[in-house]
Amino acid sequence: MIHDNLENIFLYEGLNPNFGLAFKHLSATNFAEMQPCEYFLNENVKVIVSLTEGHLADDSQVELHNDFIDIQMPLNTVETMGWIARQNLKNASVPYDKEKDIAFFYEKATDFVKVEPYEFVVFFPTDGHQPCIAEGMIKKVIVKVKNI
Repeated sequence: MIHDNLENIFLYEGLNPNFGLAFKHLSATNFAEMQPCEYFLNENVKVIVSLTEGHLADDSQVELHNDFIDIQMPLNTVETMGWIARQNLKNASVPYDKEKDIAFFYEKATDFVKVEPYEFVVFFPTDGHQPCIAEGMIKKVIVKVKNI
């Protein structure tokens, strides 16, 4: 997991061949006025602008992806995101769906980070994550980058 701000994207661009494109798009796009939508930058990078109701940590589930890396960036509010190591996830509440590249788990995150608007968090396939912990509506950007 990485937690940082857009000023430091140059530190991470070399971690995946598509990170440069993803981070440049995050930096150059005015998401504040965008309505919820989904679109592709290329076959390996999908952008999701979402508006989601926040919830309590006890009411949310840990999720995990195998094929894609998530770059998540809240736009309008502080969002708490939880983390747990993949190897500690044993009890799936929703088994892995290959088409959607997601599984959900009964276990809860072991660590939490408060992410300010326009900061980002990168969750790799080794990172179970518990997003959308906040009060009210969360507008955020999720960039799904193929794990190459």
